[in-house]
Amino acid sequence: MTKKEFELILQEGEGDRIEFKESLDKSFAKELVAFANAGGGRIFLGVTDKQSIKETKYDNRLAAQIQDIANGCDPKIEVKSESYDKVVIVHVKEGKDKPYKCSDGFFLRVGPVSQKLSRDEIVRFIKSEGKVRFEELTTEKFVFQKHYDPQKLRVFLSLAEIEKKLDDPTILDNLSVLQSSGGKHTLNNTGILFFTKKLYDIYEHTAITCVTFNGTERIDVVNRKEFNEDVIDSINEAIRFVKRELKVSYDMKGKVRREEVYEIPIEAIREAIVNAVSHRDYFERGAHTVVEIFDDRIEISNPGGLVKGLSSDDFGKKAIRRNPLIASMLHRTGFVENLGTGINKIKTLVRDASLPRPEFRFNNFFTIVLKRPITPPTKALRNVTVNVTNDVTNNVTETLGLEGKRLTRIVQLLQSIDEKYFLSIEKFARQIGAVSRTVKRDIDLLKKEGIIVFRGTPKKGSYQLTEKGKVLFKRKL
Repeated sequence: MTKKEFELILQEGEGDRIEFKESLDKSFAKELVAFANAGGGRIFLGVTDKQSIKETKYDNRLAAQIQDIANGCDPKIEVKSESYDKVVIVHVKEGKDKPYKCSDGFFLRVGPVSQKLSRDEIVRFIKSEGKVRFEELTTEKFVFQKHYDPQKLRVFLSLAEIEKKLDDPTILDNLSVLQSSGGKHTLNNTGILFFTKKLYDIYEHTAITCVTFNGTERIDVVNRKEFNEDVIDSINEAIRFVKRELKVSYDMKGKVRREEVYEIPIEAIREAIVNAVSHRDYFERGAHTVVEIFDDRIEISNPGGLVKGLSSDDFGKKAIRRNPLIASMLHRTGFVENLGTGINKIKTLVRDASLPRPEFRFNNFFTIVLKRPITPPTKALRNVTVNVTNDVTNNVTETLGLEGKRLTRIVQLLQSIDEKYFLSIEKFARQIGAVSRTVKRDIDLLKKEGIIVFRGTPKKGSYQLTEKGKVLFKRKL
């Protein structure tokens, strides 16, 4: 240390990495613990709170006392001491085995103060350090004979392409989700998430909540579902929910069967939902994983910001798993690649679909925002005779006896209703380059023939296919 650096430290005073003490007193241990639990720091012995120097003799006896106090902490704290210009400097490294405590309790350096942690703060600190993982804990709510579902294990093994050659407890043990004691079995929380008959009987906060709003604000809810049967089912149901809410077109170019093309790539949505389930903070019981659908975007969020140890600069470049066991189970079933590629995969899929870049927000929640196209994909409407199956057009011809432009327009209209493109007569007319009164006559014809029906209030309702209308699209009744 140089004289200039020392003078600057005295001038600036105490801070999150600097502590002044006149002598080696009873509070020295708490300062060691506070620095070890934070990012480390230096304690200057022989400096008063007013930054004046009080000479401290540095000898073997004092060095041994400092080391003894450090060794008396639980666990031991790594320190190094030295003398500089009548002052003893004790260097405290950030601990590798947090949390540390002394006889007075647990302390944490916050600014220029070493604060004693309360019971709840200690619990949060231990969780944040990853010393206790939700996925590895058990709960008395779960009773193996009552709540375990062997059929869900069968589904899991099928997805993981694992042949069932052993009994269930052995397989569960090999998956690291079973705990046994005294001949009794129970599942840890990872096993509960995957293999409980009804997950909502054990945990409510593990649900995925899916909500569709009318407009771009969280005001007018038009559809809401919660899925909490088990992790795999919840993911699949959430994806189905989104698919039902998105606009879709069909591509048959060079293909025997039509290919569904969603306005946002479903694989990107799937990656985002799986990411939310895999990385959420399951200790936070006051919030769900949430999928919110707006007119202009989809937001997928989960409790828990960036995983400790991962900075915003490292995001998308490095992979640190909050729940490695849950991630491993999802990896076995093919839901994740387990290599930290999900975020970059989302970016690539969105880019290839010519959509705006996804947004990523980090606070107490982690949120992925996928932007929807500003206008519905009218290409599918204009090329409906190519993009829908010939069967639909033939069925409409046979049912209504139409041909020519009106046949094409009617099929376009039915497709827009079936795939939820249809917003209003005026907007549909503009999309296909028709006159509103012409579309109104088409609507009246389809209503008269019992092919479509208007359901709901005038403001929030919509046209829907009747059972007769679904037959035209080869729907199963």
